[in-house]
Amino acid sequence: MRAFVSFLGLFLVAFLAVALFAYPAWLLLHPHFDFPFHRIGERIGMLGLLVGFVLIARRLGLADRASLGYGAPRREFVREMSIGLALGAATMLIVVGIMAALGVLEWRSGVDLGATALAKLVVARLVSGLAVAFIEETFLRGALFTGIQRESGTRAAIILTAVLYSATHFFGKFRIPPELVTAWSGVDLLAGTLHSFANPLDIADAFLCLFAVGVVLATVRAVTGNIAACLGLHAGWVWVMLVAHELSQPKETSPLRFLLSRFDGFVGWLVLAWTLVMGLGLWRFYSGRRAGASSIRRHA
Repeated sequence: MRAFVSFLGLFLVAFLAVALFAYPAWLLLHPHFDFPFHRIGERIGMLGLLVGFVLIARRLGLADRASLGYGAPRREFVREMSIGLALGAATMLIVVGIMAALGVLEWRSGVDLGATALAKLVVARLVSGLAVAFIEETFLRGALFTGIQRESGTRAAIILTAVLYSATHFFGKFRIPPELVTAWSGVDLLAGTLHSFANPLDIADAFLCLFAVGVVLATVRAVTGNIAACLGLHAGWVWVMLVAHELSQPKETSPLRFLLSRFDGFVGWLVLAWTLVMGLGLWRFYSGRRAGASSIRRHA
């Protein structure tokens, strides 16, 4: 369990860095640059995570390509990531269609639905989805999964990475106006970032949904032996979800509004149910691909 504790400690150190150094950094930068306080704090936290990640990965022997989840040959990796991207986009489009059919989504007013604007939106959100997937998959289903799997087995790796994956989505955005920044604003920023956890029942549906998604991704990682498919699936889901957020919103008057969480208006009980069904299908799909690949190698 050393790997999980080490990476969990990494988050604690990053939070501590935000609380301690956000205000001094603000004093140094704000007279010269118009950076918001929360942006300075976020960058300090990200820098702390990056430096700590490199150090921990090297210390635990997780800095090589295979441990990070990139062990497959390049051509195979790109092919599996592309298949995952198509599956991720398709499965998320299905659940968006279900939401629309149930009447829990409605079009946002004033959205430009012209061909050019829509194309730009789709491409921009694809780039965002890929960026999110590469960062989170390398960290969670790459290094952390490998470390836990080596020490405690695959089941523990699936569960613990899913718990951490879900929890990280509730680090909320918190703003402090420039005129209200004080020496304690770093602590205030940290408290605001973690405020969602103060009322766990309010985020229970979203937390369970994201935990289930994390289990699905970790199971695919375990079956395939690398993060190529996870990258594609994750990017496809985020891609469609971001586009859906831009074009639609929950219909507050719908009697089925409870199916979408108050956390982000998307994940919730409906997506949780779909994730369970989808996860079974993806497990069978990738298990079949692994069995087929093994058969080909035996007869080669």
